[in-house]
Amino acid sequence: MTIPTRPVAERAAESDSPPVPEPWLLPLLKRLHFYAGLFIGPFILIAALSGAAYALTPQLEKVLYAEQLNARSDGPPLPLAEQITAAHRYAGPGAESLLAAVRPAPEPGAITRVMYHDPELGPSEHRAVFVDPGSGEVLGDLTVYGTSGALPLRNWIDQLHRGLHLGDAGRLYSELAASWLWVIALSGLGLWTAAWVRGHRRGLLQPNLRAPGRWRTVSLHASLGFWLVFGALALSATGITWSQYGGANVSLLREQLGWQTPALSTSLSGSTGEEDGGTGDHAHHTHQAEPAPTASPGEGPNPATFDAVLSAGRDVNIDTGEVEIRPPAEPGSAWVVQEIHRSWPTQVDSVAIDGRTLEVTDRTDFAEFPLAAKLSRWGIDLHMGSMFGLANQLVLLVLGLGIATLGMLGYRMWWQRRPGFTLSDPARVLARVPWRARIGLGLLAAGIGVLLPLWGWSLLAFLALDALVAVLGRRRAGRRPVA
Repeated sequence: MTIPTRPVAERAAESDSPPVPEPWLLPLLKRLHFYAGLFIGPFILIAALSGAAYALTPQLEKVLYAEQLNARSDGPPLPLAEQITAAHRYAGPGAESLLAAVRPAPEPGAITRVMYHDPELGPSEHRAVFVDPGSGEVLGDLTVYGTSGALPLRNWIDQLHRGLHLGDAGRLYSELAASWLWVIALSGLGLWTAAWVRGHRRGLLQPNLRAPGRWRTVSLHASLGFWLVFGALALSATGITWSQYGGANVSLLREQLGWQTPALSTSLSGSTGEEDGGTGDHAHHTHQAEPAPTASPGEGPNPATFDAVLSAGRDVNIDTGEVEIRPPAEPGSAWVVQEIHRSWPTQVDSVAIDGRTLEVTDRTDFAEFPLAAKLSRWGIDLHMGSMFGLANQLVLLVLGLGIATLGMLGYRMWWQRRPGFTLSDPARVLARVPWRARIGLGLLAAGIGVLLPLWGWSLLAFLALDALVAVLGRRRAGRRPVA
C-alpha cells in the first residue's frame, strides 16, 4: 500500500516558514500561582479563618453580653446628664476628667454607653460603662474598641485577624495575605480561562466528583475558585487599605488625587482645617437655645452639655439614633456629634459645635463626600460585615471558609503530585517571553512593588528562590549518569 505524500513544493514552503513561538503566558501564570499559593497560602488561611470567625461575632456578642446590652426598664429615657452622672458614680473618683465619649441608646430596649479614657488600654480602646437609659442603673462595664464599639470577644478576634496579637510586627502577616490574594485570584482565573478555551470544561463550573484521584481535587479547586474569585478580589482590595505600608501608600495616592474623606474641623479659631475643603460653607449656623453649661477647669465636661449639643446636632444633620458625642479634646476645640450608622443606607454625617454658645462651627455630610471616599466607606463596611447586616455576615462567612478550603485543596493537589512533581527550568520559561513583554512585566511589577512594598520584597524572594531551584536542578542533572 502506498502512502500519499504532499507535493514537494508544499513541503518546501512549510520548511521555510518561521517557527511557531512557544506559549509563555500560561507557564508564567502557573509558576506565579504555585509560588504564591505555596508560601503565602498559610497567611491567607489564617486570615480567612479568623475573618470567617469575625463575621459571626455580632450575634455572639448579643448572647455573651446580653446582660450589658439590654435595658431592663421600659420607661422613657432619662436626660443624658443623669445617665452620665450615674456612670461617673460607678466609675469612681476622677472619672469626670477621663470622659471620652457618650453613645446614647439608639432605640427602646438598648443601653447608653459612657466611654472613658484608660491609660492601661491600647489604641482606640475605651472603658465603657453601660447604663439603662430608663432607670439610670449601671449594668456593667467592658472594654470597647473603635467606631464599631467592638466588645472584648469581637476585639480579640479582630486583633487576631489583623495582627495575630503581635502588634505592628504581626500586621505584616495580614498585609502579605491581602497583597497577594488578588494575584493568586487573578492568576487562578487566568489558568481557569485557559482550560476553558482549550475545551477542558468539565469540572470547571461544578466539581467533577467522579474524576479519579488528583483530578477530582483539581476540579474542586478550579470550580470553587471560579465562584469565589470576585469576592476574594474585593477582600484583597479593602484589606490593603488597612495595611501598614501598602495602606499608607494608598492613603497618599488618594490624597494626591483629592479622593480622601473630608475631615471635620474642631478648631474654634475660625479655620476649617479640612482635608478636601468644600464644607466650609456649612459653618457658623446658630442653634436657637440657651448657652450650654460649662464645667470648671480640670473637672471634665458638664454632663448637661451633652444634651444641649446633641439637640443642636439634631437641628443640623444628625438624624439617626446611632450617634457618638465627644467633648472637646483640648481647650479651644469644639464638641463633635457624629453618626455611626454603618449599615445601608450609610449615615456618617458629623457636626462640630461650640459648647459655650451652641454655634455650629463645621459639618460634614456623607452625601457630599467624593465618590472615592464613599466607595472607601462602603468597601470597609462590606469587609467588616456591617453594610447589609446578617446577609453581609453570611457572605463573609462563606467567603472565608471557601478561601480557606481553596488553600487546603491547593496543598492537597501539590501533595498528590509528589514525588513526580518538578518545576521546569525558570531560564527556559523566561526564554519564551518576548523582550517587550519582559520590559512591560518588569515595569508593572516595579510599580506594584512601590505601591505594595511587602508584595515587591516577597516577589524578589520568589525570584531568588526560583534561581536557586534552577541552579540546583542543573547540578543534579549534571550528576546523572548518561544512559
